[in-house]
Amino acid sequence: MDIGGRSGEMAVFASVAEQGSLSAAARALGLTPSAVSRIVARIEARLGVRLLVRTTRALALTGEGEAYLRAARRILADLAEVEGSIADQASPRGRLRVTASLAHGRLFVVPLLGDFTARYPGILIDLNLSDRIVDVLAGQADVAVRFGQLADSPLTARRLGATGRVVVASPAYLARHGTPQVPDDLLAHNCLSFNFRRAEPGWPFREDGRDRALAVIGQIEANNGESLAQLARAGVGIARVGRFAVEDDLAAGRLMPLLEAYNPQDREPLHALFVGGSTMPARVRVFVDFLAERLGAGGAG
Repeated sequence: MDIGGRSGEMAVFASVAEQGSLSAAARALGLTPSAVSRIVARIEARLGVRLLVRTTRALALTGEGEAYLRAARRILADLAEVEGSIADQASPRGRLRVTASLAHGRLFVVPLLGDFTARYPGILIDLNLSDRIVDVLAGQADVAVRFGQLADSPLTARRLGATGRVVVASPAYLARHGTPQVPDDLLAHNCLSFNFRRAEPGWPFREDGRDRALAVIGQIEANNGESLAQLARAGVGIARVGRFAVEDDLAAGRLMPLLEAYNPQDREPLHALFVGGSTMPARVRVFVDFLAERLGAGGAG
């Protein structure tokens, strides 16, 4: 043990008080009893008071000794906290709970995690992919990667990018049911929609320079875009999903874009949400920085 300096002396004295004897403290600290005795004597000489009363059976603290012990414990705890915080900034570590939407998380967040953990080996990623809203403020996650407009909250938000939406259907579905030419044609189709509370009241379109929301109907609702895209690929109906989720399907012809002339080209922002402030753990800061580095250059999808 390093016993140099006042903090080292305080640690020795605290151990003596906790162990109840010089010899027991010496064993716990890996020192000799004579070294422990000299340290205690040095503290007492500097302060000019007795801190310990030595009896044949045990040691007892004087009133001054009890006051010194309380102060020593407080100072040692503060020192440990400061050193731990600085060490954490230099080499972030600990469990980091991350939540992201199912499709975007699988396609864009998961592929980044190998590089992130290689860069920060002390961080353990606890990943939850779900389109359910996770309450970061309530402590259910440390970082949420989330699409959509943000409600007012004490959370800190860092914009990572944006993505567009597209209305799609499979060639097989269109061959059976026809291709809608104007938005109102969708009222005769099986439109597959989201079922969670953030869903829009209708599908937005722009006609004659004016924006409108069309209240579509269908037989299936789901809580994630990946399921809707899968159903659309299977020819079940028409879906409106994030373009990032179906780019490969569009390129391969498995899905066809519909009503693009009426697409409002609305961009849904992507943010990282977290509890900011001076107490924000370094593992949160470096992860958000990493996401901004990798996704910020148009990588939202």
